[in-house]
Amino acid sequence: MTAMTAPTRSDAPAVLSTASRRGARQDLRALPDALRSEWSKLTTVRATKVMLALTIGIGAIAAFATAKLVTDEVLTVSQVFVYPAVFTAVFAAVSGILSFTSEVQHGTLAVTLSAQPARRVIATSKSIMAVAIGATLGIAGMVAAAAGAAVGGLALGSSSAIAATTGWALLYTSTAATIGLGLGMITRHSAGAISGLLVWWFVGENLLRTFISPSVGRFLPFDAGYRTLGVGSNFDTPEILAAALRPPQYALVFVTFAAIVLVAGATLLNRRDAS
Repeated sequence: MTAMTAPTRSDAPAVLSTASRRGARQDLRALPDALRSEWSKLTTVRATKVMLALTIGIGAIAAFATAKLVTDEVLTVSQVFVYPAVFTAVFAAVSGILSFTSEVQHGTLAVTLSAQPARRVIATSKSIMAVAIGATLGIAGMVAAAAGAAVGGLALGSSSAIAATTGWALLYTSTAATIGLGLGMITRHSAGAISGLLVWWFVGENLLRTFISPSVGRFLPFDAGYRTLGVGSNFDTPEILAAALRPPQYALVFVTFAAIVLVAGATLLNRRDAS
């Protein structure tokens, strides 16, 4: 009989590398099933349908009202169709939050983790579906807003920038959804995450922009996300305009913030108990 020997220190990295590759392959094979499960949840829960209906309704009404009430400048459909994107981004972020917190609050997260113990697979599948729901709401909101603006009597206008603006808007709404998912994984509480998100988005950042230097304020994440659309604010001072970034730079700020929040949420998901 030959004696069994433990792997030498030089062999250990190779063993770990092989195990890591095997784990990665298993995760990739498990991802399609996890995505189908997440898709089933999103398409059957009432919250998703409510968010879609709100996106369409508010997008159309906001664009129609803009077409009818704004008389001091000439507007076109090609400009107005993206104006309600901030509302769409809010609904996308809320959908991202609920995609995780609803499972925690209804006690189904433990079932999900039992079916798929690899938590990084769960985090990845939820992130992909968050991007998908953000993009879906973004498309629905822009189509509804374009229809509302047309019904309001606006002409189409120049179509040369529509494709680029649409791309920035989809980045905005999809990234907002991933931020919502990350906040949901961090807080595990729907009301807390949603209220915290809205307070920071619409109160905190506006107050900060009033008191901090424009060279610092341009890095506020949600303001940066909205400015990727090329839509300014009537409250912008000459100093704010002078410190403004270009849309790709604003996008980098927003996406970096989303990545930080999402990584933090995924890390906590990996370390916390299922309950």
